[in-house]
Amino acid sequence: MLHKTRGIVFKTTDYSESSVVVQVFTEKFGLQSYIINGARKPKAKISRNMLQPLSLLDMVVYHKSAGNIQRIAELKNSPQLQTIPYDIIKSCLAMFLNEVLYKAIKQQVADEKSFDFIFNAIELLDHTDKGLANFHLVFLIQLTRYLGFYPHGTQSQNASYFDMKDGVFSNYKPDSSSYLSPPHTSNFYNLLSNGFGHLEAIKLNNDERRYLISKILEYYAMHIEGFGNIKSHEVLEEVLG
Repeated sequence: MLHKTRGIVFKTTDYSESSVVVQVFTEKFGLQSYIINGARKPKAKISRNMLQPLSLLDMVVYHKSAGNIQRIAELKNSPQLQTIPYDIIKSCLAMFLNEVLYKAIKQQVADEKSFDFIFNAIELLDHTDKGLANFHLVFLIQLTRYLGFYPHGTQSQNASYFDMKDGVFSNYKPDSSSYLSPPHTSNFYNLLSNGFGHLEAIKLNNDERRYLISKILEYYAMHIEGFGNIKSHEVLEEVLG
């Protein structure tokens, strides 16, 4: 049976001499693997270039609930990304976010709220040039809302600590060894409360930004089984300076 769905490319792997297997986070079916025969041929109807990480797709797919690898009947890039593939900062941001998403999103069932958030955030990254140095920090914090470990007690604006184990702000030093303390707590809170609408207003120096991304990735690893290490943030940090 054929189904129409939007999709976000997570990973493309060469398969046989001319085909690929692409993992796509779909609106209707969650994370799915699709084989595309002939995608590496020069005149392919669906080419490998259409399947770059975080490419946004309109798809018509065959779907079998018991199938491990599905098939695609039709595919187009929609909307076509205008700046991410050609801007070094945006492409490095996309590479980093893609690595995180690939390790964090595992569900093979529809999750339209998280799909909409990710899809819209990629569109925003493609269209904005303001506050890019903070984009990935805000994205990762907001994504936790859909992954099930969004920080609690977000009204605790003046809290001294953020307990990463329990995901709560507190005025008391946590018992665990994983927490944020001043001034990092207030900077983390500002990222949490400002969101994408005020990226430029979030004032962080490079050292603080590096520290916070390392702690946010630690926060992810604590709450997602098998999350592991993220390597691409080191390249991103070099690009951002």
